[in-house]
Amino acid sequence: MSIRLATYYHAKDVPDLPGSNIFHSTELFHVLEQTKGYCPLLLVAYEGDTPIGKLLCILRRSTRLLGFIQKAYAYGVGEYFSSSYRKEEIFRELLSYFTLQFTEKAFVLEFRNLEEPLFGYRYFRQNGYFPIRWLRVRNSLHHDSLDKWMSASRKKQISHGLKNGSVIDVAHTKEDVHVFFNMLRRYYSPKIHRYLPDIGFFSTLVEHSSQCGKIFIVRYKGKIIGGSVCLFSGRDAYLLFSGGMRKSYPLQYPGVLAVWGAILYARSHGCDHFEFIDAGLPFKKYGYRDFILRFGGKQMSSRRWFHVRWRWLNGLLTKIYV
Repeated sequence: MSIRLATYYHAKDVPDLPGSNIFHSTELFHVLEQTKGYCPLLLVAYEGDTPIGKLLCILRRSTRLLGFIQKAYAYGVGEYFSSSYRKEEIFRELLSYFTLQFTEKAFVLEFRNLEEPLFGYRYFRQNGYFPIRWLRVRNSLHHDSLDKWMSASRKKQISHGLKNGSVIDVAHTKEDVHVFFNMLRRYYSPKIHRYLPDIGFFSTLVEHSSQCGKIFIVRYKGKIIGGSVCLFSGRDAYLLFSGGMRKSYPLQYPGVLAVWGAILYARSHGCDHFEFIDAGLPFKKYGYRDFILRFGGKQMSSRRWFHVRWRWLNGLLTKIYV
């Protein structure tokens, strides 16, 4: 029996599907659907009437720097279920359709956050993708002491921030989300390499998808001075965004506590690992990676796969990045 693919353009039309990977879930589909500038769709592979794999594809519109551009990407390579087909055979069909669907719509196609760096290597190459080495940072939450591998300076910052009056909480109200978003937008505005979604992403996450994600906020004298956003998938937590008003409140360490609060929550709710979603390219100097490594995580080498719209450029890059 051959593999059949179905495309779902709206979360409300998706039938009940198995799986626990948040990055290919109907819940995240719904959140992205409510976010301005995003156009997600879900590809589902069937063997007969039985779902055997799914891939959440994200088309993002951006007006920064180069004017109006679109980027299509996926977190990981999908989620797969019991079948007579191998995972890579199912992925081959999903990847071919993804590439066909988005090549003319998006300037660049990207597969990020790969758990298995070599998975699907042959099929990526067959579809004209090229790999770029990327880094990941993951904290293990198994230890009796969460700060076992944490730097001494980071421990002091956490201790001082709490002693100086900072309080870590979970955002529950629209007002908290709006204040947090405005603070985070000011923090991200000068960082042109990071993309911050519209407020619809954050408000929908809090209002309708409390099981798949949380927003953590840091308050000082009632004012929100920092915060972070986490998604939860199975027994793993993923930090998407974090920031704090460190120049205005240096003694409260809001950026540090925003991350620490998310780690504490993940540990207390049964997570085994806490991952920072983007540790960047393997440059020797990268401020954000230095910041997150001080929480005691382990740096791992991975890769991302890319495909650009211009054929001549894509052909050149596939020869360069082998």
